[in-house]
Amino acid sequence: MPRRRHLLALAAWASLSLLAAAGAQAQSPGWTKIRVGVEGAYPPFSEVGTDGKLKGFDIDIANALCAHLKAECVLVPQEWDGMIPALQARKFDAIVASMAITEERKKAVNFTDKYYNTPAWLVGKVGTPPDQSAAAWKGKRIGVQRTTTHDRYVTQYFKGSEIVRYAKQDEVFLDLAAGRIDAMLCDSIAADQGFIKKPMGKGFAPIGPAIDDPAIFGTGSGIAVRKADTDLQKKLNEAIAGIRANGVYKKIQDKYFDFDVYGK
Repeated sequence: MPRRRHLLALAAWASLSLLAAAGAQAQSPGWTKIRVGVEGAYPPFSEVGTDGKLKGFDIDIANALCAHLKAECVLVPQEWDGMIPALQARKFDAIVASMAITEERKKAVNFTDKYYNTPAWLVGKVGTPPDQSAAAWKGKRIGVQRTTTHDRYVTQYFKGSEIVRYAKQDEVFLDLAAGRIDAMLCDSIAADQGFIKKPMGKGFAPIGPAIDDPAIFGTGSGIAVRKADTDLQKKLNEAIAGIRANGVYKKIQDKYFDFDVYGK
């Protein structure tokens, strides 16, 4: 082979090797830095404090998992209904935002094991009859955060009601307190600590028993990652098990709750 052709062949081989190496690096980045999508408008799980910093159970869990993996944790605020599209667009690498593990969402993302599991509450004024039937709520206005499992539930079971959808859960709280809606459906802990136990929630309470429908609400809240990032999914599962075993999870849980939020 003439020298020139030999050199060109070597150059082509080197280029292909570099591309292959780059591809391997893109598929397995090592995860020394994990960008985490969080909401910041879902107390007590995620909210912005008076100092402008993110805080809450989800935030502490995200930081604890990164610390367990010895990875830098970069929190990326994102509105709820854009969470999965933003993950797919590589705006961040994982979602820690109280996202229920459902069969529908599994079509778009991979989930870790759950990191907590709590039921839903229908909440309205104290003294409202504890009747959760569709007939009892016909013509009434029920507020939910849009594109959530709670949205799916009221859409399916309260067909005669007017469903009022909001971008953020705290907007639901404000409208319920102001009387612009008759009730809301949301996570029981968010309802209790984010609304009922606060001044604006005075005079409100759960209507009937807790609602737990696995077919709609899934099997708890997990961390979503892209389908291709199975290595990150595995690492996060190991980290969830790790912080539950070493007491870090309980320390975080006890900071916010006086019960086992991990659930069944």
